[in-house]
Amino acid sequence: MKKLLKYLSPFAPDQSGACGVLYELGGLIVICDAGGCAGNICGFDEPRWFTKRSAVFSAGLRDMDAIMGRDDKLIAKLADAQKSLNCNFTAIVATPVPAVIATDMKALKRMAEKKTGVPCITVNAIGTRYYDEGESEAWVQLFREFAGTNAEDEIPSESAEADTVGVIGATPLETGYSSAAPLKEGLRRYGVEDSVIYGVGTDLDAVRAAGSVKKNLVVSAAGIRAAEYLKEKFGTPYEVGYPFIPESVSSEVKAAVEADSLGKTLIIGSQFASNELRDFIGDGSKVNCATFFMSDNNYAAEGDIRLSGEDELAELVEEGKYNTIIADDDIKRLLDAVGYEGRFISFPHFAISGRPLDDGKTLYN
Repeated sequence: MKKLLKYLSPFAPDQSGACGVLYELGGLIVICDAGGCAGNICGFDEPRWFTKRSAVFSAGLRDMDAIMGRDDKLIAKLADAQKSLNCNFTAIVATPVPAVIATDMKALKRMAEKKTGVPCITVNAIGTRYYDEGESEAWVQLFREFAGTNAEDEIPSESAEADTVGVIGATPLETGYSSAAPLKEGLRRYGVEDSVIYGVGTDLDAVRAAGSVKKNLVVSAAGIRAAEYLKEKFGTPYEVGYPFIPESVSSEVKAAVEADSLGKTLIIGSQFASNELRDFIGDGSKVNCATFFMSDNNYAAEGDIRLSGEDELAELVEEGKYNTIIADDDIKRLLDAVGYEGRFISFPHFAISGRPLDDGKTLYN
């Protein structure tokens, strides 16, 4: 029962992560479901749904459509929508239903491209993995399909400078920000003046010109596969980092460090964000990082933990004797349940709680 949640809310799943990568790129996105997954994605896991338009549709699968594998009906509906909207590309994102019936996503891609005449991306989401797994697959498929395809004008105006840095992984689910402005501000503090943030505040032309940037900055473990692909195809180097630590977090942590009151500390969040905060604290020997999400061993320190579920976190807290825990506010429910009495510092993670950083709104209670 490792996936049983008694205190925490369900985390954003992989289909939400995939849609978050593609949301602003001008494509026609079809969520291959009966309607429920699309409702969760747009209502809870995608803050831009309330401020920015995107062509996101549910396939509206009925029982017999799934049982009989009526892919032709799905493609016909997709083609009708494409005819009306004339999008740059189409995307089909799987959910638990196509995963259970073993839908051939490669075949759907071929059928969609033949029917519409535009490129199609398919993402094999299964609904039982977390958002970053879906993001990882979507990033790879996106760059494979489009990077380097803008032959006549390979470098769009927004990424024409030689010092431009491409940023991979800065989705709202990862950072909590749904617009480019706070991300750009964080990047400038990080020393990056000229940046292209793929998927946020940029369009498909930026992806097409991905081979023209000086280097890539990967801010999530979900972006590593895509960065490796771009390095292999274009020779583009990359580094990892996370320049988006909220000021409210860094100021509270800084005050505790200066007062020498942090003590043994546990940071719970995505891997690169937690690593950045650990570096900010300075004394890594007293800090452990734990995550429910993707973890690349190349960027893990001794004592870091990949959590398999809520019970494992509860055991870690009870046994670790941590003076300070830094995590999303929703984690505090579990900490209270196990009787944790140390310092708690709020470190928001949208994929856990659904609370964006842009305006402080809570999408649900």
